[in-house]
Amino acid sequence: MKYVSLGRSGLMVSRVCLGGNSWGAAGRRAWAAFGPEESAPFFRRALDLGINFFDTADAYNLGLSETIMGEKLLPLVPRDELVISTKVGLKMGAAPNAIGLGRKHLVAALDAQLKRLGTDHVDVYQVHRLDAVTPLEEVMATLDGFVRAGKVRYIGGSAMPAYKFAQMIAIADARGYARPVAMQNLYNAIQREEEREMNALCAEQGVGLIPYSPLARGFLAGNRQPEGGGTTERAAKDDRAKPENWRACDWAVLDAIRAIARTRGAKPTQVALLWLWSKPEMAAPIIGATKLDQLDDVAQATDMPPLTAEEVSRIETPYQWRPHPGWNA
Repeated sequence: MKYVSLGRSGLMVSRVCLGGNSWGAAGRRAWAAFGPEESAPFFRRALDLGINFFDTADAYNLGLSETIMGEKLLPLVPRDELVISTKVGLKMGAAPNAIGLGRKHLVAALDAQLKRLGTDHVDVYQVHRLDAVTPLEEVMATLDGFVRAGKVRYIGGSAMPAYKFAQMIAIADARGYARPVAMQNLYNAIQREEEREMNALCAEQGVGLIPYSPLARGFLAGNRQPEGGGTTERAAKDDRAKPENWRACDWAVLDAIRAIARTRGAKPTQVALLWLWSKPEMAAPIIGATKLDQLDDVAQATDMPPLTAEEVSRIETPYQWRPHPGWNA
């Protein structure tokens, strides 16, 4: 496993991050619904492979993901060996202040998250989604207070307009607040719209990318069929990845990835990750593993030779610059 600084911070993270949206997802999806006992082997395997970076959110299964990670991951190794990332801002209840980024909700949410995780601090605390009400000055002041109190080490954002993230950075710089070091955005070889503004902003400002869906809901693993379905349970049952949501250019990108994988003796998943790592602002794609050998594959990819400029061009040339259909909503 290789490690890299998260943005221009001193925080060292593994080149892959294990995402926690599956922990506690029973009843929500057929292909990945892990309870505490089913999750434990994934945490152990990830640690054995050198993965030290784990991501979750309060809204992932209404806190169950954080609870499971607290019960099954944190006792395995000393706390300082882990980089725990979580997010805040999505709806957590029916009360008016159980959502958003107002100070009242942020303070209550962080206290509840620390309790569920069984720790006294979060390493990376991210704005999951912006709300339409709270001034960014209030958000940044509250997050900075968490850092000063020792409850949060670093802050970041996720899935927002680039100009809003630029405003967050500008407020931090103007007020002397803690500065965002991470951006968790949607980015992969068939969804590259973030290259227009957000990725360039992050490169300029020293913010590390930790994208979600780096394999495009499994599409870039190469197990889907153009007519629908595929070789995995997710390919058959994921209603947010229907055949009509894939474009002709997506299949052309996948064909290029498959061809490079064959030449290298690698898997399409590994080549798709190598493409992400070819980007200088890339820190750690967030992997949602549903089988233990998937962790082995991504760990092996970190030791593979980087893509050549010609290989990168072959993957990128078919891409069409327009928003992708609804699977990414």
